[in-house]
Amino acid sequence: MPSRRDLLRCAVVGVAVATALGAGALAWSSTLLGEYSVMDMGSGDAHAGHGGHGADGPGGHGAAEASGPGALSVTALTAPDRPADVRVELVARQGTVEVPGGRSIEGYTVNGTSPGPEIRARQGDLVEVVFVNESVADGATLHWHGIDVPNAADGVAGITQDAVPVGGRHVYRFEARDVGTYWYHSHQVSHVQVERGLLGAIVIEPAEAAARPDAARELDRTALLHIYGGQHTLNGRVADERVAAAPGTTVRVRVVNTDQGTAAVWAGVPFRVAATDGHEVHEPGEVDGQRLLIPAGGRADVTVVAPDRGVARLHVGGARSILIGDVSDAEASAPPVRQPAKTLDLLAYGAPAPLDFDPAEPDRSFDYVIARRFGIIDGRPGNFWTINGRMFPDVPMFAVTEGDVVVMHLRNDSGDVHPMHLHGHHVVVLSRDGITASGSPWVVDSLDVHPGESYDIAFVADNPGIWSDHCHTLPHAVDGLIAHVMYDGITTPFTINGEAGNRPE
Repeated sequence: MPSRRDLLRCAVVGVAVATALGAGALAWSSTLLGEYSVMDMGSGDAHAGHGGHGADGPGGHGAAEASGPGALSVTALTAPDRPADVRVELVARQGTVEVPGGRSIEGYTVNGTSPGPEIRARQGDLVEVVFVNESVADGATLHWHGIDVPNAADGVAGITQDAVPVGGRHVYRFEARDVGTYWYHSHQVSHVQVERGLLGAIVIEPAEAAARPDAARELDRTALLHIYGGQHTLNGRVADERVAAAPGTTVRVRVVNTDQGTAAVWAGVPFRVAATDGHEVHEPGEVDGQRLLIPAGGRADVTVVAPDRGVARLHVGGARSILIGDVSDAEASAPPVRQPAKTLDLLAYGAPAPLDFDPAEPDRSFDYVIARRFGIIDGRPGNFWTINGRMFPDVPMFAVTEGDVVVMHLRNDSGDVHPMHLHGHHVVVLSRDGITASGSPWVVDSLDVHPGESYDIAFVADNPGIWSDHCHTLPHAVDGLIAHVMYDGITTPFTINGEAGNRPE
């Protein structure tokens, strides 16, 4: 027979549950999203005004202004109308993914494999990709992660296009303007389709081979990291890779982190970080006894010089390695190296160089404060993410005008790391926790913000459209960690959760 104390405890719990259910019932109808447009998000109070500050300050933007007379649809924001220099067809299929060296999983392939084929173009090329959905039941798209494509080509279901249904196709066209390492992935049910393999790498090379110093003596390899069903792979295989290189040869390794968490890179020999997220580091110094951390979605080009004898081992992602040099006896001559405890600080790495814009007096200044609280989103109760204290879909809409210099203050008041990714733009990191950047301009499109950290970042609003600004730990985006940058006068005809089945996250 239960004691009086047990009965009292049950009564207290019952009251708490009833109260929670009552509060949930009050909020239920307001959080059943149904079909909606991102044009209606942000409650119209996210416009900072020229010289203003904050995403919650006075002044209205709202969908009415963006969709009024003279508004321009995202579908009109396209690449130049000229013949393509690079043409590719990518066919997405749902089914078994073979993982060489490991076990197969159920997922998605592009042209029969995962990762899909690597696309290579030269700076200035017009790239045209015909995307065919042969059998992905939920529909699919392609997002060109890190490439500042025109908005119509961004590949976000429900914002820049409808998801491509089974049997359908969609053509993406963009200019390869920025040399660097990038990747493509689906932005339809992305937390499932990316994790299960609908992705691949894309590299934009200099227009002229001699454009990069010592290019003639440099080898170039891609190292795409992905976890398939718990299996850590390098370029789709559960195995290390070997790169035969003569002594003194520089090997540029393009590390692409397609996973949901941070990847570490380190070596037993000095290396240099030549680029972050497709942008060259100015005068990169040797890194020795430190690890480089790459956010989810981020990339880094690392250069290693082949040793006079034997091989150098570059650890990529923790579980896999690339062996560089005389690979005939690689295992015996290059044992694994323990991961260093010290992390390279990119805020102070390399040599300073002038920016091509002045962030000191921005036209727009916004806060982006990440936290979480209990609530209901689309009928799902949970502990959801908030932006500036507000829960999806009532999150800020960061409104800008073309040509604005924009500064954002990111702060992470939660207990998780958030790799924040802004579509269509690259940002320069100005400071972290109040410490001003002192090295090479640190230019990224994916930035890890650790618990308790704050960053000031800046960019020029030079690519009109409606752009996602979200966490690339993709389940976090599903749970509401996503906002948007909207240009004045831009609208979209696409909706989410409607008949087209668009579910971008």
